[in-house]
Amino acid sequence: MVQKYQSPVRIYKYPFELVMAAYEKRFPTCPQIPVFLGSEVLRESRSADGAVHVVERSCRLRVEAPRLLRKIAGVEHVVFVQRNVLNWRERTLLIEAHNETFANRVVVNENCSYTVHPENEEWTCFEQSASLDIRSFFGFESALEKIAMKQYTANVKRGKEVIEHYLNELISQGTSHIPRWTPAPVREEDARSQAGLRDPGSLEVDGPIGAPGPAPEVVVTDGDKLDADYIERCLGHLTPMQESCLIQLRHWLQETHKGKIPKDEHILRFLRARDFHLDKAREMLRLSLSWRKQHQVDFLLQTWRPPALLEEFYAGGWHYQDVDGRPLYILRLGHMDTKGLMKAVGEEALLKHVLSVNEEGQKRCEGNTKQFGRPISSWTCLVDLEGLNMRHLWRPGVKALLRMIEVVEDNYPETLGRLLIVRAPRVFPVLWTLISPFINENTRQKFLIYSGSNYQGPGGLVDYLDKEVIPDFLGGECVCNVPEGGLVPKSLYLTEEEQEHTDQLRQWRETYQSASVLRGAPHEGSHVTRWPGTYLLQWQMHSPPGNVACSIPGVEDVLTALHSPGPKCKLLYYYEVLASEDFRGSMSSLESCTSGFSQLSATTSSSSGQSHSSPLVSR
Repeated sequence: MVQKYQSPVRIYKYPFELVMAAYEKRFPTCPQIPVFLGSEVLRESRSADGAVHVVERSCRLRVEAPRLLRKIAGVEHVVFVQRNVLNWRERTLLIEAHNETFANRVVVNENCSYTVHPENEEWTCFEQSASLDIRSFFGFESALEKIAMKQYTANVKRGKEVIEHYLNELISQGTSHIPRWTPAPVREEDARSQAGLRDPGSLEVDGPIGAPGPAPEVVVTDGDKLDADYIERCLGHLTPMQESCLIQLRHWLQETHKGKIPKDEHILRFLRARDFHLDKAREMLRLSLSWRKQHQVDFLLQTWRPPALLEEFYAGGWHYQDVDGRPLYILRLGHMDTKGLMKAVGEEALLKHVLSVNEEGQKRCEGNTKQFGRPISSWTCLVDLEGLNMRHLWRPGVKALLRMIEVVEDNYPETLGRLLIVRAPRVFPVLWTLISPFINENTRQKFLIYSGSNYQGPGGLVDYLDKEVIPDFLGGECVCNVPEGGLVPKSLYLTEEEQEHTDQLRQWRETYQSASVLRGAPHEGSHVTRWPGTYLLQWQMHSPPGNVACSIPGVEDVLTALHSPGPKCKLLYYYEVLASEDFRGSMSSLESCTSGFSQLSATTSSSSGQSHSSPLVSR
């Protein structure tokens, strides 16, 4: 597997010419980089006007690997070939490097560039990318891959420190400014003699070996780039490999999502949830973005207005922040009638309210980041369990709670910074046994559970909350405006018909997928079948009414038989909307999510035979 590294943009707040002078001091040896044993110039050439300087070096690096691996390889150092193209006119330095040792077994490529900052000509930007492809190495491919990436990333930030060291050395020696390159004046007779014979930008070889090839191209991705200072200031400290994973995942989003992409802190949460495993984080983020688009979660805070009953009896709300600046959410679960709320507003309304709390939490984190001047990407939740009893263990309520946990774990990872559970009663271990298997291990490590009144002493709430914000019902001095909850009157419960309608709507949403597709635009979906065989692909196309007088939208029903040799298949279909007189098929029970197709007309008997021969209907 090819390992890749992409650095953020690192900025030197010095002119390009001064940075180049510091860069040249790294050669032929550099005591600040112990693995760099030395270098030798292989080729060197300059353009006629001196604007372009090309240097090709052979660099020796010490192998920092276990002794056994060095013995098997039979080498104590490796050789890399580095080619530098310095353009004083454009103020750029492009660097290409590749390995010469074990080139038939291991392929290492590195590209670096020094350029002028686009917004400040007195600053210099540095970018770095590399790839490692181990094809064969005596059966130690995996071990060598880990060692190589570890050593490479360990020396990445050291490179910037070395440049800054030589910059300070130049300034201490009195060199704080180096004039920019300007072309030498050309006499008129020299210009006439050289006209047509030499291109001013061509290279003249000064060394004994022929002229080098063309300068390497730097591929610049569309969209803005992340710089190291921004990451440190707004996202927190990241290792070089973590920075690389963030940039690669962000670049993938820019390529696949041409429109709006998630914020950097949102992308970083998914990487942390998967321990910066790029492929796993990419898949998790892809599913979450699809879920957000399907359910219009981006507009939830603008469109969702909780019912008055939910505002009165839902005992939860935001309350200042903890000692680390995280937003604090208080939930008085023991005082909340979960069974009554589910019977009064339904599970879907409760889920929407929980999602709106998570959306509001992300918004508050952004505000606290600006307010406190440091990255804050998660919040703290304080759960008061006083009053928790067997009523809270009502099976449909626990089932709904597990569903909410699953949705939040999949789509809001790493948003919970700390969970403080206070006044846990004896019945709490029963509830914890039911829900803990569904909570991620990293999330469970953030739980702090206090029983009785031990939350009041040292090691309790005072370690995580300022005394000024501890709620009054927990012995603090701050008045908390979170609703107290209470039992929901049975007179406010939904009727059986309303509850059945709510359940049917939820079952429909879980069974069928809906999407808004513009005319001529594609729509991509997926479904994994359980067994190979013939399946029925069913969909409805809803279009707005043809005239103003008609209030019922037009519906065209489409039926396609699919034959899949395995549990997965890819489908590309084309449809044409037919007039009603041209379509003589019929289909019933279309809106029943518990039944298939009851019958097909004689004109579609062949499709009917396929559907009845297999009892499996893909929904």
